[in-house]
Amino acid sequence: METLNVSLGERSYPIYIGQNLIDQPDLFERHITSQQVMVVTNETIAPLYLDRVLKSLAGFDVVTVVLPDGEEFKTLNTVETVFNSLLENRFSRNSSLIALGGGVIGDLVGFAAACYQRGIVFIQVPTTLLAQVDSSVGGKTGVNHPLGKNMIGAFYQPKCVITDTCVLESLDARQLSAGLAEVIKYGLVRDAEFFIWLETNMDALTQRSPNDLAFAIERSCSNKADIVAEDEMESGVRAILNLGHTFGHAIEAGLGYGSILHGEAVAIGICQASDLSRRMGFLNNDDVHRIEMIVQNAALPTVPPKELSVSQYLEIMAVDKKNIDGRIRFILLERLGRAKLPCSVEIDRLEATLNEYGRS
Repeated sequence: METLNVSLGERSYPIYIGQNLIDQPDLFERHITSQQVMVVTNETIAPLYLDRVLKSLAGFDVVTVVLPDGEEFKTLNTVETVFNSLLENRFSRNSSLIALGGGVIGDLVGFAAACYQRGIVFIQVPTTLLAQVDSSVGGKTGVNHPLGKNMIGAFYQPKCVITDTCVLESLDARQLSAGLAEVIKYGLVRDAEFFIWLETNMDALTQRSPNDLAFAIERSCSNKADIVAEDEMESGVRAILNLGHTFGHAIEAGLGYGSILHGEAVAIGICQASDLSRRMGFLNNDDVHRIEMIVQNAALPTVPPKELSVSQYLEIMAVDKKNIDGRIRFILLERLGRAKLPCSVEIDRLEATLNEYGRS
């Protein structure tokens, strides 16, 4: 087992990475603050791993909540289901919530923990690659609104993240690839050496080589932990982790949440952001081609959906969280391995990307 630390003073916490960690009661016990524990999961994960987690929680008074699976359920109504169960079971301020699932479960359970009695303990147990390398780390919690993704939420750090690499064995190929989009992102925004490693080892990752997956997870989490420690509330450098997300969130919202996986939308968004970076004079054609190839090799889409018009993109992007004074801002790439902080772009170049990239 490897242990990384997210250094945030009194809010610091460990990320445990290893095999069969959900079967280790001590990892849970050292972070639980009372007998009252609620495990929130979804219909897909519950049959696979809930019993094993409950066995590790033997001795606690445990309530389980099983939610429907899918991005379309990442809503205030679903969070209210969690609140109702907490209240009906008279959970107190020192009780604990455990998020057992992918990014949707982690985000909405974290938001519920931030809000219930103004904040209770929660533990992340991510079960998808995307959640293990990205959404479970850093304290971003929240839900979607029809007008924008993750527009309702809070920064609220977990007490720990228990990353069991063995649970990826049950992950379908599409979900595995979706997680690789976020892995690629780390190489592009700040870790050129990692990007080169990914170019060489992407086949091993898609074929689920345990050692290569473990390395990619640890390297991704290490990158994110360093950034979060420097900028917890995303007032500066942490924004670079949104590479591809302005485009990607627009795709998710425009197509309807749940019709495309978050990682798939981010993969397309990364390719669009690289094209826009080229139009802004930062990247060259070879750079853009390398990005397209690594995304393709991860079995991810590179072509934006033809259903979305330029006007739809712009309308949705207008409510992106990085915007200031109504101006759409993007994370772009200065070069492979180095991102630029949010910057405004010329509208004609943005429209050229939206009109032309992947649409010929």
